[in-house]
Amino acid sequence: MNGVRPCGSDPERSARTTAGVGPHGSEPVRKAGVVAGLAVGGCLTWNVSNVGAVADPLAKHYGVSLAAVGLLTTALFVTHLAVQLPAGRGADRFGSQSIALVAIAAAVAGNAILLAGGGFEAALAGRAVVGIGSGAAFVSGLDLVRAGGGGPALQGLYGGATMTGGGLALMVVPPLTDTTSWRAPYWTGALLAVAAAIPTLAASGLPRVGHAGEWVLRDRALLPIGALQAATFGLAVVAGNWAVPLLERQGASSTAAGLSGGLILFVGIVTRPAGGVLAGRVSGRRLVGVSLVGTAAGALVLALGGSFTLSTLGSLLHGLMAGLPFAVIFSAAQRTRPDAPGAAIALVNACAVLTILVGTPLAGLAFELPSDGRVAFAGIAALAVAALVPLRKARV
Repeated sequence: MNGVRPCGSDPERSARTTAGVGPHGSEPVRKAGVVAGLAVGGCLTWNVSNVGAVADPLAKHYGVSLAAVGLLTTALFVTHLAVQLPAGRGADRFGSQSIALVAIAAAVAGNAILLAGGGFEAALAGRAVVGIGSGAAFVSGLDLVRAGGGGPALQGLYGGATMTGGGLALMVVPPLTDTTSWRAPYWTGALLAVAAAIPTLAASGLPRVGHAGEWVLRDRALLPIGALQAATFGLAVVAGNWAVPLLERQGASSTAAGLSGGLILFVGIVTRPAGGVLAGRVSGRRLVGVSLVGTAAGALVLALGGSFTLSTLGSLLHGLMAGLPFAVIFSAAQRTRPDAPGAAIALVNACAVLTILVGTPLAGLAFELPSDGRVAFAGIAALAVAALVPLRKARV
């Protein structure tokens, strides 16, 4: 860890703010911050999985391969990753509400580009703009909850909201696309971003750190925590993006595959808040260890390619276990860097985003193999088990 703290910072204020106690403003202001954070996190993470949910129809519309459609998710996560640390430092300096509004504007603008049509290259550009919004939204949304006084339980609820957005996209977008057109993932993404602006505009007067702090890229205490976020949230997003095509190739209808595959992200609405409640009651290290083993087991069940019922159980187990350590991971990050909580959130989540950025197109390539994508889920299982190594060093 760098060990240098910016001059003129107030450690007592930073510690109070990070811990979710102290001068967070009036009760209405605190509640407004939490509600806004939940809205931003839930509505804008719809864009993370809305394209993967309808990979086949989009491949047909754009005239490209299924692996190329994976690049639409990659394009989003390139900018999603790039904006993480700037958004975190901006939230520390200017306040999370300001960064959240920028995120909302980017999501609306990017989806407008996608709705305008054009070729595949224009779609890649539009998804890159949406990625600026989704990346800044995750960081600023969690920081809105923190600034509103939210401790591990409310931060776990925020994690549940983000999983709900992605999970609902997997469930809703496939049948909606069948009913309407290929534009369904895009107009729904724009509409939800506009909806998130309403509570965000009401969340004024929240406290902020007041400085950007130092860059945390070389903080050795944060990197093992980031590896755990990569092995849970990161791998879950990769699995969620390709679970629907996997199940469709095993004979499931688009609606059934969407409902089953959507469980990977959707059930996090239960286990992320549950993990927040459990934080402090059980060992964080044990909680994360159980999560990694369960995440691997769920992915392995999907890799086996058994009956639809068995695969659905695999999706359920994978999603339940991947969501469990969210609050433990991000509380540990903020506790590690009380001088720069927004930047700490950003770095830890950036590790997961990098996993998604690399893993999503690689998983798409696996669908070109005779296994019809099952080998990708076997790889996800192996990586989840491998994360038990950095768990030994993580300060959770």
